[in-house]
Amino acid sequence: MKFPWSTQPYIRLKQGFVYLTVVMDWYSRYVLSWEISITMDESFCVSALERALRIHGSPEIFNTDQGSQYTGNAFTGVLKNHGIRISMDGKGRATDNIMVERLWRTVKYEDIYIKDYETVEHLIRGLKEYFSFYNNERPHQSLGSKTPFEVYFKDRKLKKAA
Repeated sequence: MKFPWSTQPYIRLKQGFVYLTVVMDWYSRYVLSWEISITMDESFCVSALERALRIHGSPEIFNTDQGSQYTGNAFTGVLKNHGIRISMDGKGRATDNIMVERLWRTVKYEDIYIKDYETVEHLIRGLKEYFSFYNNERPHQSLGSKTPFEVYFKDRKLKKAA
């Protein structure tokens, strides 16, 4: 079974804020794709989703909150076209998407709050570095002190060999 993927917050900059969407594999915590936007429309979410699908294939289930960027026809249409079951959190129930909520906490406290990004360009460079570190170098206690990369790709190799 492929484990669910999910997505989601907004990031305050010195001059305003931007929205971040991340597609993450629940089992391995591997960040599959991400996008930044200055508007809360669904196009940047669709872009991140399509990139994840193109590179990593389709999960069985995709979980999001009930934000309009995830409930619109463009986003849900991509999921339906790939035969992916859609799962949505209950309204106001952040714990329904605890894996992504935990990721946000980690990203904010280990990167965003420390670096206090001023511009979108600076944020994009910083997040690119951070997500590379997060996926490839940062061990997770919940993964037996392995990195998301080790768990995600080891699991994929084992499935291909079977």
